[in-house]
Amino acid sequence: MSAPVVTRFAPSPTGYLHIGGARTALFNWLYARGRGGRFLLRIEDTDRARSTPEATEAILKGMAWLGLDHDGEIVSQFENAPRHAEVARDLLAQGKAYKCFSTPEEIDAFREAARAEGRSTLFRSPWRDTDPASHPDAPYVIRIKAPLEGETVIRDAVQGDVKIRNDQLDDMILLRSDGTPVYMLAVVVDDHDMGVTHVIRGDDHLNNAARQMMIYEAMGWDVPVWAHIPLIHGPDGKKLSKRHGALGAQEYQAMGFPAAGMRNYLARLGWSHGDDEFFTDAQAREWFDLEGIRKSPAQFDLKKLENICGQHIAVSDDAALRHECEAYLAAAALPPLTKEQKEGLERAMYCLKERSKILPELLEKGRFILASRPIESDEKAAKNLETVSHGILKELTSQLQNASWDRETLEEVMNGFAAAHDTKFGKLAGPLRAALAGRAVTPSVFDMMLVLGRDETLARLTDAAERVG
Repeated sequence: MSAPVVTRFAPSPTGYLHIGGARTALFNWLYARGRGGRFLLRIEDTDRARSTPEATEAILKGMAWLGLDHDGEIVSQFENAPRHAEVARDLLAQGKAYKCFSTPEEIDAFREAARAEGRSTLFRSPWRDTDPASHPDAPYVIRIKAPLEGETVIRDAVQGDVKIRNDQLDDMILLRSDGTPVYMLAVVVDDHDMGVTHVIRGDDHLNNAARQMMIYEAMGWDVPVWAHIPLIHGPDGKKLSKRHGALGAQEYQAMGFPAAGMRNYLARLGWSHGDDEFFTDAQAREWFDLEGIRKSPAQFDLKKLENICGQHIAVSDDAALRHECEAYLAAAALPPLTKEQKEGLERAMYCLKERSKILPELLEKGRFILASRPIESDEKAAKNLETVSHGILKELTSQLQNASWDRETLEEVMNGFAAAHDTKFGKLAGPLRAALAGRAVTPSVFDMMLVLGRDETLARLTDAAERVG
C-alpha cells in the first residue's frame, strides 16, 4: 500500500499572498484533498529582517478567503533552526560534510582571478579533504560534499527528467559561521520531518532541487516527487508583477471576486482537464492531477477571470452568496448590511445572480432592496420619471392596492393598465424602475415588486407620484 499523499505550501511572510503563491497553494491543496491526503502549511520565516507578523496574517487571511484549509499546526521554519543545525552536524560527523575555513575575502579573490583567467568561478574549497587535526582555531562554515562526477537527474512530474552535470554543483554551505542554517538545508529538513511526499512549487525553484537532492541522498532520506509548475505571466508575456496590477489575494476579494470563481480560474492557469473551463470545487478535487499541468507559462487574463466568476455567481446558493457579499463589504471597508438588508438581499438573489460578474455588480443590481425611502434617483432614472404624470402613478397605485401579489396577477394588472392608457407596458417600465430603485438598469419591475412586497412597492410609487406632481 502506497504512503498517503502529503503536500505543503511554504510561503515567506515578507508580503501579501500574491496570485502566484495562491495558485501554488491551490495546486497543493487540490492534489492532497483529491487523494485523501494531507495539506500542510509552513511559514518560512528564517529571514528575520523581512518577516513580519502582518505578512503572516495577510497570507492566512488570503488562504482563508480562498477556502484553502490546512491540516495540523502551522510550522515555523525559524523555530526549527536547532533541528536544521543538528542535521548539518550529523552530516559532518558522517564525513559527508566538512568544515571550511575559507574567508569571504579569499573566496572573492578566487572568483576575481577565475573571471580574469576565463575559468569557472565555481568555488572549490581547499578544506574539503584536509585532516581535521590541521584545522585552525577560526570561524568556519559547514559545507556538504557535492558529487564531483556524473550527473544529477531531477525526475520532475511536470518538466520531465532534468539533468545537471555534477561538476556544475558547488559544495553548498549548510551552516553559516554563526551557526545558523541556510534556507536550502532548512527546506529539506522540514519537508522530510513533515513527511512531505510531493513538492509542488514554481519552476523558479527547479535548480534548487538538484542541490536539495544532495542533502536527501546524503541523509539516506526518500526524495519527494518533484513537480515544478510554470510561472504566471501578464498579458505582455512577461512574469506577472505589480506593473500588471498583480495584487494580493485579499485585494481581489476587496474588488469583489467570489472565492469559488477565483479557485476555478487559478486552477485553469497552467492546468487543464480536457476542454473544461467551468467546474465545481468537487470536480476540481476529483480531476486535478500533475499530468494536466503544462510546461509553458500561463497568462493571467482579467476578462476570463470575470467571466468564470460570473458563472459561479449564477449557480451559487443564495444564502452562501449573501454571506460572501458580507465578507466582500468587510474586505472593501464598506458599511455592513443591516438585518433587514441581509434578509432582503437573500430574497432578491434569484433575480440578481444572472449576468453579475463580480459582487459589486450584484449589489448594484440589488440596490432596490438595499436602499431605503425616500429613493434617490440617478440622473437617467430621474429623466425617465419625468415622462409620466402624477395622475398616472396615482391611478396605478390605486389599481395595485387590492391586486393579488403574484407575478401572473401583477403582469395582468400592469398590461391592462398600459392598454387602458393606449400604450405598452415597456413605456411604463422606465418610470417604474426609477420609482422603485432610483436606477434605469435594474432587475425586472415584477421581480422588484415581488421582492419588495406590496406595502413597500406602493409606498415607493406614492413617493414617486408626489415627486412628479
